[in-house]
Amino acid sequence: MIKNLLLAGMLFLFGGCAGSSSYYVLSNASHPKHHFAAHPGTIGVEKVRVPRYLFKREIAVAKSSHEIVFLSGAQWGEDMDEGLTRRLIAYLRHSFNQPDVFAYPWGMDSQPDVKVRVDITRFIAQNGSVYLDANWYIENMHTGRKHSRLFSTRVKVGNDAESIVSAMDQAFSQLESALAKDMKH
Repeated sequence: MIKNLLLAGMLFLFGGCAGSSSYYVLSNASHPKHHFAAHPGTIGVEKVRVPRYLFKREIAVAKSSHEIVFLSGAQWGEDMDEGLTRRLIAYLRHSFNQPDVFAYPWGMDSQPDVKVRVDITRFIAQNGSVYLDANWYIENMHTGRKHSRLFSTRVKVGNDAESIVSAMDQAFSQLESALAKDMKH
């Protein structure tokens, strides 16, 4: 207990010396507006692929179509690819009332019944909007049947980090909803 208190105190002191930063996450799953009948079998979700600028801890903003800057004092509190994957898994579990949605591959001998992959090609604020462009791939692992879809959305945003993160949350929520509807068919 004392060891934990000392560690927490040291982290607080060092954090204070490094400057003030706000940390943001997108991994809190949104609540589905639509619930579907349970999806047959297990669903494997590959790690969401994101552009390289989202691997940085600072929040990226497009200054122009050729220049990206990072907001000072506004940082991601998690790795975006891992956080978005956890969020998507939770969303699909709630949408289909299906507990058998897992990160893929999961190191087991069995395959999922359906595998999902999401590739985000653009997820950034620029000129008063957050843009999210992505494609997803859904594969039935038993029949080999595959299909893919393109997705694009734009959400209006203010200039501060809080507004940008809120708009990114809304944009990814739209992607989750569209993906779940596509999986239903």
